Amino acid sequence: MDLENQRRVKDIAENNPVEDIVVILGGAEASSARLMGETVTTGDPTFAGPLAGVPLGLTVYHAVEPQFKDSVDEDVYDDQIGMMEMVLDVDEIISAMNEVRG
Repeated sequence: MDLENQRRVKDIAENNPVEDIVVILGGAEASSARLMGETVTTGDPTFAGPLAGVPLGLTVYHAVEPQFKDSVDEDVYDDQIGMMEMVLDVDEIISAMNEVRG
């Protein structure tokens, strides 16, 4: 997650109830999804950005996880994400996100 997006997420979290915020990730690799998920939950693990040492505790999902997929219109999901889902290692991404959420 780049520094500008970290700043945006931090601003949103500072100005809204944390329980009202859900972060949806779309990274193609499990490792990048894990890193972004950790950044918005426990703070930037690289200690390089605005969220370094800032545990926001936000709820986070990846777009291929059932919790997100089942909550959106099936046609919209298929149109926007369906093709990518076929080439991603969905199981690895879901596993990484489950690790982030503990």
